[in-house]
Amino acid sequence: MKKQETYPKSFSHIGITVPNIKEAVRFYSEVMGWYIIMKPSTVKKERDTAIGQMCIDVFGEDWEEFEIAHLSTSDGIGIELFSFPHGIKKAPEFNPFNTGLFHFCVQDPDIENLIDKIVSFGGKQRMPIREYYPNEKPYKMCYVEDPFGIVFEIYTHSYELTYSSGAYSK
Repeated sequence: MKKQETYPKSFSHIGITVPNIKEAVRFYSEVMGWYIIMKPSTVKKERDTAIGQMCIDVFGEDWEEFEIAHLSTSDGIGIELFSFPHGIKKAPEFNPFNTGLFHFCVQDPDIENLIDKIVSFGGKQRMPIREYYPNEKPYKMCYVEDPFGIVFEIYTHSYELTYSSGAYSK
């Protein structure tokens, strides 16, 4: 048996459950600037359609329909928004200490302006803007919350530049 080489996999998309699909599409397209690639639509529990059967496989039998929309970031990462009519309309309590998805991160060199837009749309700034490497690299970060209680992070520079040594020196 030939050993297969391991290589880095690319990130395709993230699924986010929101309380109101239209408000979420508006927030993520107007504030984050993400492209709407599929407007909100309804998926019904149907065994005779590919999407219906796939969703039964994923969600089980305890649902009848939900809304979905697809957006994309500037670098082609998909944002799949879901809204379930009988789901809890409040984000779970923020608890990064438990196993599970803790946050996602976006990148914007104009971190101050993005935070102002998030707050003006009903989101929150969860901490002061901080520098990762004061006096070494001009890289900033901040945790925020969208209007639906979903916590995410903002970096001013790429992940690779932020954590690599020698990527920037004064």
